[in-house]
Amino acid sequence: MEQLAIDAVYMRGGTSRALIFKESDLPSSQQERDAIFLAATGSPDPNGRQLDGMGGGLSSLSKIAIVGPSARPDADVDYTFGQVAIDSPVVQYKGNCGNISSAIGPYAVDEGMVAAAEGSATVRIHNTNTGKIIVAQFEVRGGRAAVDGDFVLEGVAGSAAPVRLAFQSPGGAATGRLLPTGHVREHLDVPGLGPVEASMVDLANPVVFVAAAAFGLRGTELPADLEAHPGLLERCESLRVAAALAMGLVDKEETARTVMKNLPQVCLLSPAQDSLTLDGSTLAAGSVHITARMLSAGQPHRAIPLTGGMCLAGAMRIPGSVAAQLATLDADAGADLLIGHPSGRLRVAARVSQNDGLSEVEEAVVYRSARRLMEGRVLVPASRMPARLAEAQTTKASNARTHDAPARQAAGDGRRDATGAAHERS
Repeated sequence: MEQLAIDAVYMRGGTSRALIFKESDLPSSQQERDAIFLAATGSPDPNGRQLDGMGGGLSSLSKIAIVGPSARPDADVDYTFGQVAIDSPVVQYKGNCGNISSAIGPYAVDEGMVAAAEGSATVRIHNTNTGKIIVAQFEVRGGRAAVDGDFVLEGVAGSAAPVRLAFQSPGGAATGRLLPTGHVREHLDVPGLGPVEASMVDLANPVVFVAAAAFGLRGTELPADLEAHPGLLERCESLRVAAALAMGLVDKEETARTVMKNLPQVCLLSPAQDSLTLDGSTLAAGSVHITARMLSAGQPHRAIPLTGGMCLAGAMRIPGSVAAQLATLDADAGADLLIGHPSGRLRVAARVSQNDGLSEVEEAVVYRSARRLMEGRVLVPASRMPARLAEAQTTKASNARTHDAPARQAAGDGRRDATGAAHERS
């Protein structure tokens, strides 16, 4: 057997896409799991295109998720997120993806892992990367997550049914502290620039915030402009590495450059201003509270990572932060915040309180959409797998091909029904 078949669902969540696997369909060995994820997405690829897999050559398209029942009484499912490096054999689990989080509730309902009444569903998700609870709410039609709707997510063509995500107590997701260094603002040394004032915040995911002007930018540049700017990506990477060390995410620079390649995210901020979006339209200064350009895994984002947007919303509500200084805020501290990015605007809210002079984030809320794109089995070369998995999967696949066809035909589409009764999977 040259290729192994592993059950999977391919989904869009927000402005990202991921292969989603059931915990029960994967081996227990982390080495074997990572081998599957790397082969399935087409990594590592020195050409950066992932043509031999289902990744898309962008960090937002090179993701996986694992979903299974939760042992926690306050959660319905456990969800583990994995960021698959494009050019190196690394799967990173230090942090969550907010966009892919929006796909987990609909996935769990459609797979029969969570019972849902007609009309609406509430799924409590335990993200194992951060230990945090995410509450997903969305419409259900015919026993499945709704797809069609009038919600427009800028950066995604058309409209869809919305998914409301409420991240509970999201501060300290990766480091245990909202402000990992204990300071609202401080200086980080960036080769070629010198000391740069930054705010390092860990909310949903760790992010280092700096003024775009510190890098000689207006802050309205599109991703292609950032990529073409001489030396900019290298300086942003140096900033990220310095922040990773300062935040305690790593203890060595080499680890930040080779293993912890996607965190912290880097956010370049500027005041609300007129800017062009990727579709050529103009985003008016008066329609946003701040302008942001974000980078992760060495790449400028075409929208804004959801966890990065939530972190920015919290930072805008923390007095004295770089974000708060650059933002134009309404008098209502509980009002929604609108962040301008290359694809349009992101609406997000953060409820921040003060306790003995320290900021605490109680909840962050965002709206996304999600859609199941493909379901079945993802194929990976047996030569990429450790020997023990290859032998076990070869036997399983051989038996499946011999006996599965009639069972698949009888089982219909192979999903669980609304009562949770399991059917044979196609």
